[in-house]
Amino acid sequence: MPTELFWAYLVAISLLTITPGVDTLLVMRNAGRGGLQDGCVTSVGICSGLFIHATLSALGISVLLVETAWAFTALKWAGACYLVWLGLNSLRQAMKPVAGKGPEQQAVGAATAFTKPVSTAVAFREGLLSNVLNPKTALFYMALLPQFIDPTGNAFQQSLFLAAVHFVLAMGWQCALAVLVVKSRRLGVGQGVKRTLNALTGGFFVAIGAKLATQ
Repeated sequence: MPTELFWAYLVAISLLTITPGVDTLLVMRNAGRGGLQDGCVTSVGICSGLFIHATLSALGISVLLVETAWAFTALKWAGACYLVWLGLNSLRQAMKPVAGKGPEQQAVGAATAFTKPVSTAVAFREGLLSNVLNPKTALFYMALLPQFIDPTGNAFQQSLFLAAVHFVLAMGWQCALAVLVVKSRRLGVGQGVKRTLNALTGGFFVAIGAKLATQ
């Protein structure tokens, strides 16, 4: 790949990575739910989905999805339903009553606000599905990647290389956000902040899912 193309892609993908979105909120929510491991495994799932989008883009399937109305509509509705499901789950956690009202129980709740055990399979699956079922990511990869691929080279290998660069950048950024969420626990963040985070992310997921379904 020509050097100028690579640097142009690096700038574009860096801006995309740090732009807040569904993936960012999902990592932060899961880090608040189960700690650093939960957040980082969610990020691995999200970033693994990039290789799927890159492969589909290289093979031209993304173009087929866009050109075929029913296929793109099915992908859009699947992504919308999944976001709404994530949002309702977060809202349910936000409204879940906290056991124990005394000072000792509240102190225990604050100390364990981010230590709910969650399997790595669940965290990975949530991240992967969030990314794969996002039609905006499919459209982005279909539109962006061809702009930075040398037509004289192997398109498939270049697509995977560009996805790998995105993987590294996104993993670094999202894991850093997960660390910030976990660090907040050491500053005395308790159940109240956790419930607020769940309520905000839940409402955001439901709103984005509804908007995606109606677009």
